[in-house]
Amino acid sequence: MKTEMETKHLIYIMVAIFSTLGGWLGGIMDHGNFLGMWSILLAGIGGFVGVYVGYKIGNNT
Repeated sequence: MKTEMETKHLIYIMVAIFSTLGGWLGGIMDHGNFLGMWSILLAGIGGFVGVYVGYKIGNNT
């Protein structure tokens, strides 16, 4: 079982990865505008997905 601090670090890493990927995908969808609506929206959604994935991975191992 991982400690609470290791789980927090894992969640932070997953949030960074998923929000970056969401922002990148949104920028591609918005024709290269990485500060556009799609980029910001998908980065936020990616952040929430990153919290969920990081929490699940942190508690399953």
